[in-house]
Amino acid sequence: MTHKPESNLQKSRRLALAMERMIVGGGCFWCVEGAYKQIHGVESALPAYAGGHDPHPTYQAVCSGTTGHAEVVEVQFDPTVISYETLLEVFFTVHDPTQLNRQGNDIGTQYRSCIMPLSEEQRATAEAIIADMGNVYDDPIVTTLEEPIHFLIAEKKHHDYYARNPYQGYCAAVVGPKIAKVRAKHAHLYR
Repeated sequence: MTHKPESNLQKSRRLALAMERMIVGGGCFWCVEGAYKQIHGVESALPAYAGGHDPHPTYQAVCSGTTGHAEVVEVQFDPTVISYETLLEVFFTVHDPTQLNRQGNDIGTQYRSCIMPLSEEQRATAEAIIADMGNVYDDPIVTTLEEPIHFLIAEKKHHDYYARNPYQGYCAAVVGPKIAKVRAKHAHLYR
């Protein structure tokens, strides 16, 4: 008996079924998105907004702090290659989870540290990681677990922002050093 080779469409469907999603917010989404790019098993990392009351937020509205949204990143990953737990360890490296509603000079609830679990298993894992991280930091962890209400992928101009603008002032001073820190600590995870 011979097996018919898998078509590109069949392969795409099989891979899509294997993928999982996670949503996290840790300050500016350019930093968090950049940290997840090029990790083995990560299919995509996209900047987005979630957790607020406006069903159609824009970057300007979210930055104003009036929508209740956080700048978040949606990560699609293959759990047979990389675990949700490992991806959360990257999350806790790229930002300071002890800063309430801020990361450095980015101040406001839109920059809060949050995890938006998409299943009970993700929630339990996130709770365990947060508890473990309490032993790593001197100050209390302020990362919240939230529902991803009014989730919306950010405007295209924010996709791959750091990769396209590494010498822009904010990227050079803030984003670049954060990504370098993550890549140094978790070098084995990157392609």
